[in-house]
Amino acid sequence: MTPYEQLPETAFWASAVARRNPLEIRGLWTPRAAITPDMAIATYGSCFAQHFGRALRQRGFHWLDAEPAPDGLTPDQAHAYGFGTFSARTGNIYTVRQLLQWIRWASGQAQMPDEIWDGDGRCYDPFRPRLEPRGFASQAEVRDCRAMTLEAFHASITGAQLLVFTLGLTEAWIDIGTGHEYPLCPGVAAGQFDPDRHRFVNPGPQTVAADLQDCLGLLQRLNPRLRVLLTVSPVPLTATASGQHVLVATMQSKSVLRAVAGQAAADHPHVDYFPSYEIISAPSFRGMFFAPNQREVAAAGVDHVMAEFFGCLAASFPWTSPDPLPPDPLDPACDEALLSAFAPGSGA
Repeated sequence: MTPYEQLPETAFWASAVARRNPLEIRGLWTPRAAITPDMAIATYGSCFAQHFGRALRQRGFHWLDAEPAPDGLTPDQAHAYGFGTFSARTGNIYTVRQLLQWIRWASGQAQMPDEIWDGDGRCYDPFRPRLEPRGFASQAEVRDCRAMTLEAFHASITGAQLLVFTLGLTEAWIDIGTGHEYPLCPGVAAGQFDPDRHRFVNPGPQTVAADLQDCLGLLQRLNPRLRVLLTVSPVPLTATASGQHVLVATMQSKSVLRAVAGQAAADHPHVDYFPSYEIISAPSFRGMFFAPNQREVAAAGVDHVMAEFFGCLAASFPWTSPDPLPPDPLDPACDEALLSAFAPGSGA
């Protein structure tokens, strides 16, 4: 007898994958602990992370909105100005280092740089360059908005019982003098690119793992009861500055993030990993969940990911899944998609 003789069919490729219709491949996640509708849940991360917040809201879970939209805004207006997208108005947080920056700034471990970009008579926040569609009216308005978001981010972290964070990228641009990362290369959405000041970085697994370890340590000090659910965005890179083919660069980036997230879950009892990336990108699903551009995840793909998420929860903890509410019609805001305007033949 060998150890394999006692394993379930999900442990074997033939029975779990090859002999099944792709839509019948289920049970890809065994939740480490229950996630119940009454738990306070904060969500942050890359573009794909926005789907988690919406899915939680639609199903009546207690999604934390620490920075709600002002009264009088329509849902479309609130979405355009970054309200209700994440638990605070951070905008997309693509890398682990960017998450670490926000945690340090909000907790007082570090000072948020007083850098403000100007353009066309308006002001822009380098760390949320698309937060205001037409920019801010003044630098004072940028600073006031930052202060409110830092307070809201801190409140969401200290008030949450679960943080869902979606890792999106490894590639980023930094300020050489300060080392701070930007969510977008300066000059893409606002600001000006300076080759003497701005540098491309693409950290490897050791650096990303160290940053994630620092994040988890700070989060535990801020909120000892906080659990963390990590996931990796299946959305490929819009563009790469690495010098590689964008397909190869995408696989490198996602592989690093997947390995780091999985190891963090293995090392820490309060950390779990949900396989969003695998559900969309694994060869067994034959690319069926991508839109025709082979980058954006189609609505059917998002629905399939969320069905697996809540289905696995219900399988392990049957009391956790209330009936879904009507779907949210808003599309996710993805800053990185702006880079497609710079592709040859785009007219940029």
